[in-house]
Amino acid sequence: MTIGHQESLDYDRLMREHLTRVFNERDSNTRLKAIEEIYADDATLYESADSSVQGHLAINQAVDALLSSLPPASTFTPIGPAVGHHGVGRLCWQSGSPDGPVGVTGMDVIHFVNGRIHSTYVFLDPPAA
Repeated sequence: MTIGHQESLDYDRLMREHLTRVFNERDSNTRLKAIEEIYADDATLYESADSSVQGHLAINQAVDALLSSLPPASTFTPIGPAVGHHGVGRLCWQSGSPDGPVGVTGMDVIHFVNGRIHSTYVFLDPPAA
């Protein structure tokens, strides 16, 4: 039984764009243009259990704050392909300097509406023991 029409999404492409064009973009104006293209107008970014922001400008400011807390050469790199179904995808990633150790690993879970990011949930992996 099929319930409604599900649009076919390229989860891997969309989620890699989210990582590279938003979380790896250090120029705020360039990043905001990418956010306006790939995020819904009322998109929400949930960074932790008690932190969330909504809207293009607020998401851009949150990413600015994050990137300013990281070393300048630090980048986010996908770990494997993104997968998804029913408008929800997940992408595992790692962050660190290209020639240095991995600083943090995590996963983004993203809900898409009409092919655009509506909600992003960022999960950080606990530090290795």
